Amino acid sequence: MKKITTLAIAAILALALNTNKTIAQVDVTTALCTKHIISPYISDGQQYKALLNSEEIAEFHSTFYGGTTYRITGATGQTEGNLIFSLYDKERNLLFTNRDYQNSIYWDFKFISTIDCIIEAELDAASKAKSGFVIMLIGFKQ
Repeated sequence: MKKITTLAIAAILALALNTNKTIAQVDVTTALCTKHIISPYISDGQQYKALLNSEEIAEFHSTFYGGTTYRITGATGQTEGNLIFSLYDKERNLLFTNRDYQNSIYWDFKFISTIDCIIEAELDAASKAKSGFVIMLIGFKQ
């Protein structure tokens, strides 16, 4: 019985330590994005999150309203430039990819009319990251 209790306590401690590490990584990545959603931009109030391995692509959906200027920002890990994000229309026509701009952490854009979009995010293979949390934020100009 004593051995089972000791194993249970050890498992709980290991889980707690791993959870704190995970939360810290998410906090750092969120801070990288948040510093780019500043005045005159305000957040849309959502965080788009995913845990990816090096082979996966996260997919998020958003509606952008015509006449509004937006800023989209995304990051993974503790440094900027490790995330590739791409914006597509509903028919999967590529509208933008930060891959063409040295993995820029944000992009400002404006649509003439309202459009539903698909946002894809993936880890940059050049970063050698095997996995990581992806955080994306969308802000709009006041």
